[in-house]
Amino acid sequence: MAAKRKRGALAAGKAKRARSAPSAGEAVPERGPRERSVPPEERSVPPEEYSIPPPVSQGKWKNKERVLIFSSRGINFRTRHLMQDLRTLMPHSKADTKMDRKDQLFVINEVCEMKNCNKCIFFEAKKKQDLYMWLSNTPQGPSAKFLVQNIHTLAELKMTGNCLRGSRPLLSFDPMFDREPHYALLKELFIQIFSTPQYHPKSQPFVDHVFTFTITDERIWFRNYQIIEEDASLVEIGPRFVLNLIKIFQGSFGGPTLYENPHYQSPNMHRRLIRLSVAAKFREKQQVKEVQKIKKKGTKVLVEEDPTEVVFETPAEEKPVEIQLVKPESKPIVKDKKKLRKIQRKKQKKLFRTET
Repeated sequence: MAAKRKRGALAAGKAKRARSAPSAGEAVPERGPRERSVPPEERSVPPEEYSIPPPVSQGKWKNKERVLIFSSRGINFRTRHLMQDLRTLMPHSKADTKMDRKDQLFVINEVCEMKNCNKCIFFEAKKKQDLYMWLSNTPQGPSAKFLVQNIHTLAELKMTGNCLRGSRPLLSFDPMFDREPHYALLKELFIQIFSTPQYHPKSQPFVDHVFTFTITDERIWFRNYQIIEEDASLVEIGPRFVLNLIKIFQGSFGGPTLYENPHYQSPNMHRRLIRLSVAAKFREKQQVKEVQKIKKKGTKVLVEEDPTEVVFETPAEEKPVEIQLVKPESKPIVKDKKKLRKIQRKKQKKLFRTET
């Protein structure tokens, strides 16, 4: 129950307010020159304090590209670190929870729509050892599927460079991207995904690193370098990885196939060829052993005797055959030498007595 108010409480409060307010007949005291109110426009900042300067780029963020970077379940630690490195390098990226492997890939278009993203980088893991990357323009397309190889992340000691977090990168492309039509399509897709939009709220108005896309051995090699101000030399920051193109689709995560790489070899086929080569080497060794056994069992070629071999042989003298009719005396087995000497002395004494 709320406490009851007293009857004179409200009247007393009004009386106090009335006393504080000046009456009509009283004169209002004038303020001195220091107490005079100053409008906010004429107020100056004290010399001890400082104000935060406005941002350098005053432009408007028009190119609102947002990239969703996430993966499926079953990825290893190296893939997780690579995904985190791409998120730190791209301030216009967004993250999401891992997708179940049983779900279909076209569900990603709905996830991008809910996250308000129009580009997507999706890492798909298979057999806990193969990694595939999808680059897609959602929801219309096109999309490309790559096999990711030779992954090296930012945390490795080989990457000695460093750059400002959120700075805008330069994109450097191989001249091969302008010669082939499928490479030209991939170039436009890379530009829209990896380039930071101008005047993005989370980006910095500096350019201090370069993304390079190089084509060698029918693969796309991705590198990230820092630009050093002194001599404009490049130091690698990371991450680095190799993209082996599989297919380019007209739609987002599916649709008609625009291009299929004829030089692509699946990891399963590569492992199968390695197993077959090892088995072929083992069979070859077994065949060599069988051939050697057959050679050993084969008949040996007899060489004719040389008549001159017996020239220097001298026949041994023939000795008459002696037959021993008396059984030899058995010698006593004595382990102690002193006893043996005593026995020999006794025999000698007997012989001497018989002779005398």
